[in-house]
Amino acid sequence: MIEPSLALQTAINTRLTSTPAVTALVAADQIRTGSMRREQLPSVIMQGSQTQYLGYASGNQYLARVWLDLHIWALDAGGDLAKAIGFAIHDALRAPLAMTDCALDFFEAKDIRWPRDPDPDFAHGIFTLEAVVRWKL
Repeated sequence: MIEPSLALQTAINTRLTSTPAVTALVAADQIRTGSMRREQLPSVIMQGSQTQYLGYASGNQYLARVWLDLHIWALDAGGDLAKAIGFAIHDALRAPLAMTDCALDFFEAKDIRWPRDPDPDFAHGIFTLEAVVRWKL
């Protein structure tokens, strides 16, 4: 398995890019890690992960708690598009995620914040996710 936060990012990216309600609002190639440019909006950028290793479980398995921020960006002075994207993401992540070489023991969409951007043309949301990932070497 790859590092737990990367495994979670991969599963989330797969889910969001294959959910029509999300891709109707954000192009699939704009749901990713990395940076964004004004001409690439709207976008969902996965960054800001944190991993806390929890130790061992039975059967020579390992556990880690992972937090991941999804940054929702839109050129949207009122914020309606960005909030619609946030709702579509929340709805898409309600069903269990498919993971490769690991499993989720816990997954929760913790919260979403809508900080005011200094540029009034931008809308920005930060969606925080928490998961406990279990894997075996």
